[in-house]
Amino acid sequence: MLKQEDNEKITRSGPGTPLGNLLRSYWQPASLVSEMPGERPVKAVRIMGEDLVLFKKREGWGLISRYCAHRGVDLSYGRLEEDGIRCLYHGWLYDGQGRCVEQPAEPDHSQFLGKIRISNYPCVEKNGIIFTYMGAGDPPPFPHYDCFVAPDEYTFAFKGLWECNWLQGLEGGIDPSHVSFLHRFMQEDPREMYGQQFAEEVEGTGKKLSMLVGESNRPDIEVESAEHGLRVYALRQLTEDIKHVRVTNLLFPNAFVVPFGNSKVFTQWHVPIDDENSYWYMIWYDFAEPTDKDTLLQQRLEGVSLPDYRPVRNRSNNWGFDPQEQKELTYTGMGLDINVHDQWAVESMGTIQDRTVERLGISDRAVTANRRMLLRAIDSFAAGGETPSHPVSEEQAAQLTGPIAMDTVAANDAWQSRWVQREQERRDASPWAGPRANVEEPVDA
Repeated sequence: MLKQEDNEKITRSGPGTPLGNLLRSYWQPASLVSEMPGERPVKAVRIMGEDLVLFKKREGWGLISRYCAHRGVDLSYGRLEEDGIRCLYHGWLYDGQGRCVEQPAEPDHSQFLGKIRISNYPCVEKNGIIFTYMGAGDPPPFPHYDCFVAPDEYTFAFKGLWECNWLQGLEGGIDPSHVSFLHRFMQEDPREMYGQQFAEEVEGTGKKLSMLVGESNRPDIEVESAEHGLRVYALRQLTEDIKHVRVTNLLFPNAFVVPFGNSKVFTQWHVPIDDENSYWYMIWYDFAEPTDKDTLLQQRLEGVSLPDYRPVRNRSNNWGFDPQEQKELTYTGMGLDINVHDQWAVESMGTIQDRTVERLGISDRAVTANRRMLLRAIDSFAAGGETPSHPVSEEQAAQLTGPIAMDTVAANDAWQSRWVQREQERRDASPWAGPRANVEEPVDA
């Protein structure tokens, strides 16, 4: 459990809060490229309690305050001009740096123009997601993580709305033991869908991942610090001599990296809209084959309502819970969409989980390790110190690679090296990852 003041510290992300200041010092997803309107690429966005408007410039993207400095009119309805947004009310024109560059009603000799500048944040497009830097000073270089360096044709990006605090979603992603229960329904999933993680057979076992984790519901969980944040191992004993090894990662401060079948991995960020709502953003990448973006998009759009990407099954309709289905067909009684089950788990805790009353066990090692790291980083950042996975030069950014996320099997006495070997084999066979291979050293036995 946490003290109330610590729970507040790690969940409140608005402007000027200790957590908000920390999160703003990292690149954060602001929008999918695919959700920007084609004819008029302008969209209102809300990130960490700030209302902003995102728009296409001649080169790149602009992200500025949603409200005109003059009389507070909503700029998301403004006219998109060659390199800026013009307020409909009095014609004030703002460029991508938030500078007011025209005030048609003011006298020609007025110096008022140069005094006006609204909030503005730099943006960079990476594999289908528009990222923004909302912190002070120059933005840091992007790490060379696989999700960023993978060629576009081997990736797919998507998002979803969850009606809860950002940290609940993140903690679900670094909790390896829940897959043995919450996702065990996948053993009965009859659908033929592209990119089903738990329906794939784990190499060397003859069994689907869902069956492996369902049969072995008490994994040994080990957690270690890494340059990117945390590396998490879930070890399940399959036979007297063989283990199933599942390697996942925390990308500090608000993302995780999870294997998605034998050749696929995804990185998922949990970004506060405000303290009680968040978006998850995902970059899914395939080491072996180009992705079928159209199929993936259509499958995922079936479960959400646009334009907010709110799941069709949600808190307002009890996530589609059907007790008869739970009794006869699925483990959860909430359909066959794995995202809905994760969504239910974190939303059902309440909009902001009360961590003062929870009881954590040994299986929660990754969650507790992350909270300790997050609290230390918040205090360190406030004091002007260093924070994890925060490169200050291109040289440092180039050292932040991977991270490795995979499912494999290994002999009891060889698992510490086998997952590293398996990753090198995957990269050597990849059309794009081989030259960038920077496989990490195995954990000490």
